[in-house]
Amino acid sequence: MNHQENSSQDNLTEIIEFVLLGFADMPHLQWFLFGLFLIIYIIILMSNGTIFLITKMDPALQNPMYFFLANFSFLEVCYVSATLPRMLMNLGAQRRRISLGACAAQMCFSLIFGATECFLLAVMVYDRYVAICNPLNYPVVMNHRVCIQLVTGSWTIGIPVQIGQTYQVFSLPFCGPNQIHHFFCDIPPILKLACGDTFVNEMLVYTVAVLFVMVPFLLILGSYSKIISIILKLPSAKSQAKAFSTCSSHLMVVILFFGSAIITYLRPNTRHSEGTDKMLSLFYTILTPMFNPMIYSLRNKDVIMALRKLLCQ
Repeated sequence: MNHQENSSQDNLTEIIEFVLLGFADMPHLQWFLFGLFLIIYIIILMSNGTIFLITKMDPALQNPMYFFLANFSFLEVCYVSATLPRMLMNLGAQRRRISLGACAAQMCFSLIFGATECFLLAVMVYDRYVAICNPLNYPVVMNHRVCIQLVTGSWTIGIPVQIGQTYQVFSLPFCGPNQIHHFFCDIPPILKLACGDTFVNEMLVYTVAVLFVMVPFLLILGSYSKIISIILKLPSAKSQAKAFSTCSSHLMVVILFFGSAIITYLRPNTRHSEGTDKMLSLFYTILTPMFNPMIYSLRNKDVIMALRKLLCQ
């Protein structure tokens, strides 16, 4: 009996690292994918960095809307940097092994940045809500102090929860296969490798997803329903078009990000498939940060003007 207990304990301590399989099932495309994702990473860094720079330098962009956009662009750089460099190393150097500590750190940072994005998107729609539904009081309601508080809250509110969730996941015993069928350490593929009962962890994932993803998403939808009703009451078609233009870019970002995140974390566990998980994760961790600057800049005359000024200097 003691021998069985000892061997079972030995098995529980066997796994000291994971293997991120990523796109190992497509060996003939490894270098193509490396080049593709490297280009995407450079585009994300340059485009989001440019938006951050012009919103800080251009006097015409010194208002709450662009203050939030600057924070959002900086967040996108942080978010994608939590996953893409490791994926590029796996594709280029074929070094797929990752220690438990590095895996936990990657998961924790990606969860924190993901939660921050949920809240920051909600803050940005609140800004548009006040600007359109209560324009006379906008300078008072969205003063500099309030903007700082909203951004600080968005960045910090998820930190203790996501650290606790990561700790709970990595407190589970891992004694079986150590291959993660994903390109980064995300909760669903990690829980599949745990030997113990993961019911509590799965319920925690659903609870956090509802609080950090669904609640902001529903608040955003509620705000947009009010915004649209106000816009439709505007007297001129030109005023309606201008109001819709300022909101439509943000709405596109919301649909891209929240749609893929909700499907990933809130669908039943039995319906999780490795290929679908990877595709959905590509949307909210990589493709959305790449499209965001294009959506905001191409649909925003002020940003285009500021960009032209920067290029002409």
